[in-house]
Amino acid sequence: MMRRRTTLLASCTALALALGATACGGGPVAAGGGGKSLSGQTITVAGVWSGSEQKNFQKVLDAFTAKTGAKTQFVSTGDNVSTVVGSKIEGGNAPDVVMVPQVGVLQQFAKEGWLKPLSKTTEQSVDTNYASVWKKYGSVGDTLYGLYFKAAHKSTVWYSPDALDQAGVKPPTTYDAMLKAGHTVSDSGLAAFSVAGQDGWTLTDWFENIYLSQAGPEKYDALAAHQLKWTDPTVVEALTTLGKLFQDKQLMAGGQKGALNTDFPGSVEKVFGPKPEAGMVYEGDFVAGVAKDQFGKKIGQDANFFPFPAVDGGKAPVVSGGDAAVVLKDGKNQKAAMTFLEYLATPEAAAVWAGAGGFLSPNKKLDLASYSDDIARETAKSLVAAGDSVRFDMSDQAPAAFGGTKGAGEWKILQDFLRDPSDPKATAAELEKAAAKAYQG
Repeated sequence: MMRRRTTLLASCTALALALGATACGGGPVAAGGGGKSLSGQTITVAGVWSGSEQKNFQKVLDAFTAKTGAKTQFVSTGDNVSTVVGSKIEGGNAPDVVMVPQVGVLQQFAKEGWLKPLSKTTEQSVDTNYASVWKKYGSVGDTLYGLYFKAAHKSTVWYSPDALDQAGVKPPTTYDAMLKAGHTVSDSGLAAFSVAGQDGWTLTDWFENIYLSQAGPEKYDALAAHQLKWTDPTVVEALTTLGKLFQDKQLMAGGQKGALNTDFPGSVEKVFGPKPEAGMVYEGDFVAGVAKDQFGKKIGQDANFFPFPAVDGGKAPVVSGGDAAVVLKDGKNQKAAMTFLEYLATPEAAAVWAGAGGFLSPNKKLDLASYSDDIARETAKSLVAAGDSVRFDMSDQAPAAFGGTKGAGEWKILQDFLRDPSDPKATAAELEKAAAKAYQG
């Protein structure tokens, strides 16, 4: 746990931050205090979000505008954040703030010399309001460059209660029981799982949950740092476990071909849309945002989740991901950008998106009552309670060339494995070849 800062001044700053007011007689704090201190300024924020996530993040940007007078502009980068941001910097058109979805990309940006260290105010908020693991993932060396605004609980399997009830199935607690329950669901007329194979990142998430549970946290950390080779028997074993699902046509909506033609929003639609094709979809807590915003589902009633089940007698995994806000050195408006990050570090900013749904904050000071439904409260509580035992998404820790690029590295190799899961050993060898190259670079 982080130490509590007890000085009067510190509590005063925290109070001022929380109230967004110029408390304690100082100058404007955090997001410009009560006045419109940034009127006439515009900041550009780039991030991967689209659809309902972009719409909900816009509410946070609007709240910042209302507070400070600064205008904001959001630029959607799509999945290839590092490529898009790199070309914008080269073209002299760098955004001020980037919401970076991978630790590996944050480290790459820092090594390229693109990032500004975050302000003392933001760092104090992180020390006080976050488990130390989030500071570690946002830092390169001892310098804090990234503020984790949005976290993901990536160990949640979402299901239609109707589909499971109809099949007479209860949420399973082991991986084998999950596949068995899947067969019962498919016997009742719906495919068991909708798999978003068109988006390689979802396949890495499947692998990581299985690997963390089956091989354990020490091996997970070693593989994430590439101190363990991908040809290790534990990797082959995890791929074999994943292959049980991938090779079973009864279990996946549309079989392998259907999965490879389904993107993430499409995979949620196949379970919660107007014409359901499957009973379950595995992905992070953000599934709830799509089910609620795009398909009008009541979370907890029409859509529910069970924790990703334990594999082979291991512990049930808690894998997390997150989007870290960073400030670019080449941005036109660094002062306003820093103020924006100071705002994002407050529970007040997190409460805006928490109320809209499809969002989790790693900020311990965010009142759980801010979340729009009990299920979100439950996942947020579980994430915050996991403290430093949370393991960050492995592909997000890798260099972007291996773990974060569409049509390349791990994303592509796992798509090939989904297409033909018959040789886990050969897939492990391919993964090692790609990893060795990327980690050297």
